[in-house]
Amino acid sequence: MKLLFDLLPVILFFLTFRATESHKEWAGEFATQHFGALVSGGVVAASEGPVMLATLVTIAATLCQVVYLKLRGRKVDLMLWISLTLVTVLGGLTVWLHNETFIKWKPSGLYWAFGLTLWISQVLFRKNLLRSTMGDQLVLPDAIWQRLNFAWVGFFGMMGLLNLWVAYSFTTETWVSFKLFGGTGLMLLFILGQGLYVSKYMPEEGEASTPAPGPGSGR
Repeated sequence: MKLLFDLLPVILFFLTFRATESHKEWAGEFATQHFGALVSGGVVAASEGPVMLATLVTIAATLCQVVYLKLRGRKVDLMLWISLTLVTVLGGLTVWLHNETFIKWKPSGLYWAFGLTLWISQVLFRKNLLRSTMGDQLVLPDAIWQRLNFAWVGFFGMMGLLNLWVAYSFTTETWVSFKLFGGTGLMLLFILGQGLYVSKYMPEEGEASTPAPGPGSGR
């Protein structure tokens, strides 16, 4: 359920884009009529409509996530705050400037924020965030925790670059699909690979065990 909650803005971006992609004229007119005040010039072209509406839905969904957690008295993770900031700033620029390039940078910014947070915590503060999160459930040698941490740093760095490569090398339609299916699929494969690597350090049969750690998802 947490994974679905984390992926909700990405899923809604995909669904909104796909639903309006084949009705671009309607999307442009709808965006102009209801959100023209948010757009420079006040008019959204048909070709811009799907991305504009998908971006606005994503901003609203991310904001709703924060509000929901606050109303429930639950902690809002730092990464969700970062995601809200990125999608509001970059999404806002996409809407105002009629330029989808900004929202395409958002996943890379989030991936790199994940990686940078893990790296800074380990190198500057000598705090392994993976261990802080999973250490009560999974007993591993210090060296293994450090390897896992830097493996995630490298993975997030690579995913940020891969997102930009897809964004600039392929159509927007392809990028939208990659954003949901490609990014999520690669992360699940990476978690599976870490699980196989960690399995040799898991407790023997009869002792407590837990899956390999994963710090979150890219939006």
